[in-house]
Amino acid sequence: MKLASIAWALPLLTSVAACATTSHEPASIAEAPVAHAKLLSGDGVARGEAKVTQAADGLHVFVRGTGLTPGLHAVHIHTTGTCTAPDFTSAGGHWNPTGHQHGKDNPQGMHMGDMPNMLAGSDGSGEMEYVIAGGAINSGAMPLLDTDGAAIIIHAQADDNKTDPAGNAGSRVACGVLTAG
Repeated sequence: MKLASIAWALPLLTSVAACATTSHEPASIAEAPVAHAKLLSGDGVARGEAKVTQAADGLHVFVRGTGLTPGLHAVHIHTTGTCTAPDFTSAGGHWNPTGHQHGKDNPQGMHMGDMPNMLAGSDGSGEMEYVIAGGAINSGAMPLLDTDGAAIIIHAQADDNKTDPAGNAGSRVACGVLTAG
């Protein structure tokens, strides 16, 4: 009788112990450097968020935009962590520690801050994910968060992926300063 009770209780205890685990992520992922940004329009209205996570293959960038005009929008990492409204020119040009020209279709190479266009749906929201190969948040020879920081910008138009310096992407409609942590 005791053996039957123990045999019945053992799987139950194992499942309870498994539920007590707080994370299924390996320690290396849980401790990876991360940077976040809250994106705002020129008049201070929330326009989304961005998260950059460092991994072995580079920087994993996730951007969620809201309140945008439907259609394609360029999304770039800019070289200075300042978002002075209304035009956000304070964020400088694209993050370009390798000294290349703009766009994935440019034979001269591309900026590290060049990323794919984001499609905003009829409700004005969109998401994009991209990996910047070889990038690092705050270490190495070309850290994203150097002494003057970095910002994420959403532009009014699509990036043509070849025209230097900014892909004819139009005005800057949302900006967020990337901060570690």
